[in-house]
Amino acid sequence: MSLATTTDETPQRRAIPRWAGALAILTLLLAAALTALCVGRFQIAPLKAIAILLSRVAPLSADWSVMDERIILLVRAPRVLLAALCGAGLAAGGAALQGVFRNPLVAPQILGVSPGAAFGGALAISLGLDGFALIGAAFGFGAFALLLVGCLARVEGRSDTVMLVLTGVVIGALFAALVSLLQFVADPNSSLPAIIFWLMGSFSAATWARVGVAAPGVLIGMATLWLLRFRIDVLSLGEEEARALGLPVERDRWLVFAAVALIEGAAVAVAGVVGWVGLVVPHAARLLVGADQRALLPVSAALGAAYLLLVDSLARSVTAAEIPLGVITALMGAPAFAALLRQTRRKELGA
Repeated sequence: MSLATTTDETPQRRAIPRWAGALAILTLLLAAALTALCVGRFQIAPLKAIAILLSRVAPLSADWSVMDERIILLVRAPRVLLAALCGAGLAAGGAALQGVFRNPLVAPQILGVSPGAAFGGALAISLGLDGFALIGAAFGFGAFALLLVGCLARVEGRSDTVMLVLTGVVIGALFAALVSLLQFVADPNSSLPAIIFWLMGSFSAATWARVGVAAPGVLIGMATLWLLRFRIDVLSLGEEEARALGLPVERDRWLVFAAVALIEGAAVAVAGVVGWVGLVVPHAARLLVGADQRALLPVSAALGAAYLLLVDSLARSVTAAEIPLGVITALMGAPAFAALLRQTRRKELGA
């Protein structure tokens, strides 16, 4: 009897080298950034866009117009950087939360931070505030929403996972109702359109100043998640197992929540509500590299940045009027997430 007929094992596919996977993801990110720099109402050639950027650090002969230089340096470069930062932060935050809750359906919005920040921004717009006042109101109410969740979910000095989820849903619904109330009483000729457009998400108001506002929150939050990557892996084993291993479960869990809230608040404050990034992208990254946070966090961040860059490029190039980001992320995210869930289920069933 031959060996082929006596064994039930099937040959495994050769694993892709780690360096090759990292190079492919980095190439995708750079391609998405270059696309975002070049496309729009005014098309700019890729080589010209690269030369304009390099001219800031190296002496190059200027064979481009002043208009091209201003579009790249003052309009698109901050927008690209802001979109990449927000996409990376939201995706990394989603990956961390899904690990803590042991559920791939969890997104940063579950903590109530996003609805709270949305209310803060809508309130600022209805009061006629703009710029840093709007950003501060959005960030402040996002942090306040997380504080409410923490206080209400704490029973007898502890807060379990189920109570946190339920409290987050309740607080999110409360702030969503307050946003609806603001829309009802807002001036239909001025503040109401601005509130609606802001709530649907956009990077159209991106400036270097806004990058400076968002970058500290997003980067500090992502750095905190990276430092907690091993603890997140332990938390993903379950509360009882984590406690048995000596992990301070509640403290570490709230550190993760605070980092995600910092990222979410900063992103919503400068871009409005951008959904689905923290839900779909980590799930796709998990299919590529598994659930180990050492690989999942950086891959989710890179894919999230590339995804939001491509979505933003699509939003401002398909039609003359810019399409809100929330519309495109929902149209792309819902079917993509359904396909990912179906593929995951097939793997679980061995199909």
